[in-house]
Amino acid sequence: MEKTKNLFISRFFYIFLAILFLFKGYGQHEESDSVYYPKEEDYYQIQTLEIPQDIILEVGGLTLLPNGKLAVCTRRGEVWVVSNPYRKYGEKPHYSLFAQGLHEPLGLSYHDGDIFVAQRQELTRLRDVDSDGRADEYKTVQAFHLTGNYHEYAYGPVFDKEGNMFVTLNLGWIGGEMLSKVKWRGWMMKITPEGVLIPFAAGMRSPAGLAIDDSGSIYYTDNQGGWIGSGWLNVLEKGDFVGHPASLAWSGEENSPIALKQEDIPNTGEPMYKVAKDIEGLKSPAVWLPHAVIGVSTSDILTDPGSNFGPFDGQIFIGDQGQSMINRVFLEEINGVKQGVVFPFRSGFSSGVMRMDWGRDSSIFVGMTARGWGSTGGELYGLQRLVWNGEVPFEMKSVQIRPDGFEITFTKPVELSSARDVRSYNIRSFTYKYHKKYGSPVINSNPTGIKAIEVSKDQKRVRLVLDSIRLGYIHEISLPGVISLQNSALLHSVGYYTVNQIPTGDELVLTESNKVQAPIQKTEKSPGFTVGVGKSMSDVSSEDNSKDIDLLLAKYTCQSCHHLSDKRVGPSFSEISKKRYSIEEMIELIQSPKPGNWPEFATPMPPMSHVPEEDLERIAKWIRGLDK
Repeated sequence: MEKTKNLFISRFFYIFLAILFLFKGYGQHEESDSVYYPKEEDYYQIQTLEIPQDIILEVGGLTLLPNGKLAVCTRRGEVWVVSNPYRKYGEKPHYSLFAQGLHEPLGLSYHDGDIFVAQRQELTRLRDVDSDGRADEYKTVQAFHLTGNYHEYAYGPVFDKEGNMFVTLNLGWIGGEMLSKVKWRGWMMKITPEGVLIPFAAGMRSPAGLAIDDSGSIYYTDNQGGWIGSGWLNVLEKGDFVGHPASLAWSGEENSPIALKQEDIPNTGEPMYKVAKDIEGLKSPAVWLPHAVIGVSTSDILTDPGSNFGPFDGQIFIGDQGQSMINRVFLEEINGVKQGVVFPFRSGFSSGVMRMDWGRDSSIFVGMTARGWGSTGGELYGLQRLVWNGEVPFEMKSVQIRPDGFEITFTKPVELSSARDVRSYNIRSFTYKYHKKYGSPVINSNPTGIKAIEVSKDQKRVRLVLDSIRLGYIHEISLPGVISLQNSALLHSVGYYTVNQIPTGDELVLTESNKVQAPIQKTEKSPGFTVGVGKSMSDVSSEDNSKDIDLLLAKYTCQSCHHLSDKRVGPSFSEISKKRYSIEEMIELIQSPKPGNWPEFATPMPPMSHVPEEDLERIAKWIRGLDK
């Protein structure tokens, strides 16, 4: 009894010391003037699943099976089933071949006992008839038209609650432009359980991501190129046209829900939102993903993580293949239209993020590939898992539009003096050209002044009253100076809100306590985009050192296809320098590439006509200087 009593006193004493130490540490942290800058890996860890050396797992699709195993299709035409993907008990995952001989499948789903896969030429149902772990039956659910062009990918399927299947079909890359030479290329198609093909929406270029949430809303992502100034997320309804005119070659078909013709779409270079006001049926994106700032090649979509993946219930995660990262989107509905904000979320994956799916423990399985497309991750392929450690990061949880500005909700209370200081904020708006040329420069970029700042009583919300809100524009909302009560900087200090609608309602009453005094005047030198950690693209105007060149190469996504010394999708910068092109020749080749100069590379480089001449000259001089 005495021994038990002493043990209890001892345990109590150590618990008391631990609590005392905790509060002492907390107090010291509060009194410190230094700001803590968190890292993504402090909250979300990337775990790598080992892949046997004899398996080239270039992931095109993945889906979690009811038994907890993971099905993965590869661009080389195989389907593998991965047992123990959570690496329980320290054991390695085990891979078994389920199907093979497919034609570059880029989508995979499990439904009602079977695996469905989107090949280039068809949607296929794979069935294990004798339950031996191998597919015995490959049944064509729906065939797709092809010319044989390498760019005619197919994605999906995703299932709605009625069992209908949705797929998206890539345009072909023919003669230096994206075209729809055969039926329904550039369309989203609905396929009924009985196998009836129904055209659903058009205007897509390279629609690698699609998803349906619990409410039945249908989402898709697209990639920068002709008519698409930057990557985006959109919400689709039957009959929508989302931008690329090539698909309208088939709008005259009897079962088309779209009446627009190719000649109806003007090639003026005006912002897409402005053009859409005059073109009935043209639908602007719900959320723009600024190119080279928050990704370069949008891929998969994951909806509604729930509460076991951090404080982001009901939000959307979007992969990016080119920059090997995942972004986070908060959506809201204003006047019946969905719009919202995108934030960076987690970078550092080993290859290009192509497919994602939720694990049973609310982790994210991430399937990757880089072959032919390139990625900053560096590896040709990979399979990883993103796990939340239970610690809540200091983040902007959401940004919501108000009649006179925005209201930002944080995951933790803000420190008052930083939140009330106008110098803690930078806001600007910009957009892109809607035109036939590949991509677009940022246009019409303007800083936005802040008239008032009001912090909520619980210090978890900040309302900003702006001097203007621009319809149809992306609003960069940067908070470099806002810190938490614990002196932590934001894990990600910038978000990009797309304004399609402005709500009605009460504006904030301006008072002496919330009005901004003597706001700092801002000058427009550049778009000011944040690249990496705390670096603005305006800093690229300094002298040509290697760090500045890295920023330029990142801004224009050069590193997604080219490396300093290694061969990737295209030749290395070092190899290019050995060609001894003049500065003028190199600028011309970047603007109008000649694939014949590099016949050993299968993927042609897109024209980079949107890059400003001065930036092209700096990049060309840097490449030229490598051969010394």
